[in-house]
Amino acid sequence: MYDAVIIGGGPGGYVSAIRIAQLGGKVALVEKDNLGGTCLNRGCIPTKSLVAAAEKLTAVLKAEEFGIEVGRPVINFAAIQAKKEEVVDTLVNGINFLMRKNKIDLYKGKATIKNSALVQVNAGGDISELACKNIIIATGSSPALIKALGYNGSTIITSEEALMLKEVPESLIIIGAGVIGCEFAHIYGTLGSKITMIESAPSILPLLDKDLSKRLQMFLKKENVSIKTKVTIQSIQETAEGVEARLESGETISSQKALISIGRSLNTKELGLEDLGVTLGEKGEIIVTDQMKTNVQGIFAIGDVVNKYQLAHVASAQGIIAAENIMGKETVIDYTAVPSCIFTHPELASVGITEQMAKEKEIPITIGKFNFMANGKALSMGEKEGLVKIIAHKESDIVLGVHIIGPHASDMIGEAALAVNKKMTAKDLATTIHAHPTLTEAIMEAAENVHGLSIHG
Repeated sequence: MYDAVIIGGGPGGYVSAIRIAQLGGKVALVEKDNLGGTCLNRGCIPTKSLVAAAEKLTAVLKAEEFGIEVGRPVINFAAIQAKKEEVVDTLVNGINFLMRKNKIDLYKGKATIKNSALVQVNAGGDISELACKNIIIATGSSPALIKALGYNGSTIITSEEALMLKEVPESLIIIGAGVIGCEFAHIYGTLGSKITMIESAPSILPLLDKDLSKRLQMFLKKENVSIKTKVTIQSIQETAEGVEARLESGETISSQKALISIGRSLNTKELGLEDLGVTLGEKGEIIVTDQMKTNVQGIFAIGDVVNKYQLAHVASAQGIIAAENIMGKETVIDYTAVPSCIFTHPELASVGITEQMAKEKEIPITIGKFNFMANGKALSMGEKEGLVKIIAHKESDIVLGVHIIGPHASDMIGEAALAVNKKMTAKDLATTIHAHPTLTEAIMEAAENVHGLSIHG
């Protein structure tokens, strides 16, 4: 009998399997597709490979600014896609190696939960029954679709098809200006597509700190990305040339392809949860405690299916919490300092509360900002756009949130996440000696500016 059977081999599932094995447990992992889940196969990693290609192109186009003269670059999109597949395959093979290293039993097939101690796996008609003490549901999510948008997988696509295109589209309508939409606008816009973004909210990235979303919107417009906010699409249809979107205003927009990026649907159906009596929320999310336990004894859930944060690193953290509770360690998840990153140009990264959230909750705050245009390393790189924004409690000086738009923001957010997690003060950050010249000096200067004491600001 297994100590746990885990359904779903993404960044939540495979991480929890490894932790259970590390703690001496016997574990089985069920995955119907490749290990790594959406993140590794159809999300985080392949998009980052395409982002890297776009950034290499930008570097070549700007090389003359640094005294390096090159000819006009040629985009070999087939080679870009081949590189992406190479990266994905390497990482998938790495996870398969970790399964063998940790003596985890891997079952390929579709899982159904028969009861809280039995999981059935259907592998093309071959049925296996896995007896267990605990079950972890880590089945993730899929691109959300609306019937009126006419998804067909060829001209009207989701992020999954956008990653598999054979050529760069001449023009692309992106429906939804959230994280996924903005990243694809950056990728395909840089590679030569004419981009039109359509968003029903008043601004792109509406949940982000307003200073960051406003700046990114400005930068995207500079790159000739057309952005239409406070607009909804009535319908979208195929045409001889591609697609035509009709807005509620009556305006029509034509494009070679349209990308639907309106969020994700939770993969909680066809698991047998209703028969087990597992409590679900309004969006189909599995309701869990801070130990990742459902209301049914022995059944845990992690990752996108619990709909806390649809982020790979949160799924991994939740997976470790579930694993440790299964193996007798009383641990709970803490969402105080969850970093999030957006890989556009410039990058965006955030952790903790936004200025809007502080106002809504009537939290007294002090804000410190520092622009990268006054940072020596950023200027040397030719990446002067952006800022660091620190939100501190007005009375205690504790850092409540940090928001960055600028070069390597995703690499800088780690320091900020540690500060929020450990309840450090702005003074703690300001009095920590930062190496010079580095981008992270911008965090130090923003912290100094919480008290109006930035040297270069």
